[in-house]
Amino acid sequence: MTNRSRIRDLEPGGRHRARLVFLTFLLTFITSRVVTFLIMAHRIPDLYLHLGGTHVHHLNYGIVLLAGVGAYLLFAHGSERGTTLATLGYGVGLALTFDEFGMWLHLGGSYWQRASFDAIIVLAALLGLLGFAPPFRAWRPRHIATALVTLGAALVFYLMLVESFRFVARVEPRFEQLERGAPP
Repeated sequence: MTNRSRIRDLEPGGRHRARLVFLTFLLTFITSRVVTFLIMAHRIPDLYLHLGGTHVHHLNYGIVLLAGVGAYLLFAHGSERGTTLATLGYGVGLALTFDEFGMWLHLGGSYWQRASFDAIIVLAALLGLLGFAPPFRAWRPRHIATALVTLGAALVFYLMLVESFRFVARVEPRFEQLERGAPP
């Protein structure tokens, strides 16, 4: 089996960096949603950046951050500290960008689009697996059993999630009204 045809494990330190990305991703997403809600509810001052009358959405900050992290990793001879900062920046950039994933698909759409939540859930699951799951080569029967139980739990969660979306459909008009009353 050649190196190209097999799935390789993370390099040394890669699992730690995957965990840092996962943590910063989740914290940034939660912070972003809370701050946005508080601004829209007029609980805190308008912190949005406006340039020439245009609201600069935070997905743009994420894109710039991801581009900067990529450039740093490609062109700089980074130290361990620099790599750690790039790792943290990557997690923040992913969260800011994917938090508004629905806007990628529907420009001018509502901030509260389901596509954004779906993207965050899928990406968080993948990052969590990358950071915490054992390498596939090391899987034993107990790992397979755990994966099957997890899939079953995910199915139950999905069914409960569908029910929660029915609830959200009832309260969504309130969020849209809140968004219409928010600063431009």
